[in-house]
Amino acid sequence: MTASVIDRETLVDKPVTYSEAERAERRFLGLPAFEPSPVGLLKPPASAHPSVSKKAICAPRVLNEAPDYGSAFSRGLRIDLPGGVTHLLISGTASVGEDGQTLYPGDFRAQLWRTYRNITNLLTAEGATWNDIVRTTCYLRDIERDYAEFNNVRNEFFAALGLNPLPASTAIQARICRSDLLVEIEAIAILLRT
Repeated sequence: MTASVIDRETLVDKPVTYSEAERAERRFLGLPAFEPSPVGLLKPPASAHPSVSKKAICAPRVLNEAPDYGSAFSRGLRIDLPGGVTHLLISGTASVGEDGQTLYPGDFRAQLWRTYRNITNLLTAEGATWNDIVRTTCYLRDIERDYAEFNNVRNEFFAALGLNPLPASTAIQARICRSDLLVEIEAIAILLRT
């Protein structure tokens, strides 16, 4: 049996065939075995404990929302914990514009600066700054080719911000969601609510 799902790159319906094993797993999760799931089909079970407050983070002036091009994630989440502590979890962010287009294909440094701009705007939307960042995970399409430039730009940006101490960080070579994106960064910020 063939179903149809939206292809994230072309935004058109694309046929998909579920294997017997996939159909069995879909049924176990309460999903239809032969067709895409309708929105809201699964209702979460009643929780035995209170949930933390969660809110999606967005900065539409500079960066569109991922579901606009078929990806199922938020640009970031704000989590307000008891005791006045807030965590901001910034999803992998890249050189994407307000209409979802890749900006500066082939220009690693420009893509990195735009990535920092996008993250800065996501932080600002929640009243945070780079001083609140405690960790970054940096994905480079070609770490051998681009790491020296990555480190130069990062050092300049963090020095200009006067960050001290610097955030914990890891750089990883990885395939990024689009072939024309050369760098993507995710970040965690922690701040105190007053």
